[in-house]
Amino acid sequence: MASTLVEYLDSVKARDPAARSRWEILIYPGVWALGLHRVAHWLYGGQLYFLARLVNHFSRAITAIDIHPGAKIGERFFIDHGFTVIGETAEIGDDVTIYQNVTLGGTNPSTGVGGKRHPTLCNGVVIGSGAQVLGPIEVGEGAKVGANSVVTKDVVPQSTVVGIPAKPVPVDTVHYSPGFVPYGTPCGEDCDPARARLVELEEEIDALRREVAELRARSQPKPKVKSA
Repeated sequence: MASTLVEYLDSVKARDPAARSRWEILIYPGVWALGLHRVAHWLYGGQLYFLARLVNHFSRAITAIDIHPGAKIGERFFIDHGFTVIGETAEIGDDVTIYQNVTLGGTNPSTGVGGKRHPTLCNGVVIGSGAQVLGPIEVGEGAKVGANSVVTKDVVPQSTVVGIPAKPVPVDTVHYSPGFVPYGTPCGEDCDPARARLVELEEEIDALRREVAELRARSQPKPKVKSA
């Protein structure tokens, strides 16, 4: 138990350069929210729904993080800061990082039937602050969701998506942020899909201009050679 806790605290420290010690991490709201969720989820699994909700309510009051007792969460999960909402049928893998103001939200069928309606985050996913990941979609292993993105479709593994709606960035994010990418957002304006598309259009326009110039040169009448 102690070794597992130390491993978890060290994994958090590796993702948060502001942490100076394991003791400091122990008072992080995300750590408390996860610990209390483990209790609530155990109660939920035993069909003690009211007690599970009571623990959830207490956790939300002291951490500003709302994790439904039914959510399934893997190992070394880290919520950096608070104000995050995780729905009932959300599934989270190992080594996942979520920043503040994130929602793992679900669809609300008009039939009122439950079922799988929240996202699944595979191992190693990073969700940037303010992102909204909605519906029974899957964010693939190692994928990153940039800050303030709205994700409503599956995200392929090892990719980075940004924007509203979220789209893959057209550059290799490792070039900008080697290793772990904080907030799931690569630093560098070249990762902006709109700017990248603008560059592509400018290149296409330049190519068309060259072609037009070549056609004009070919259509020019050749000068007549005067006989002696």
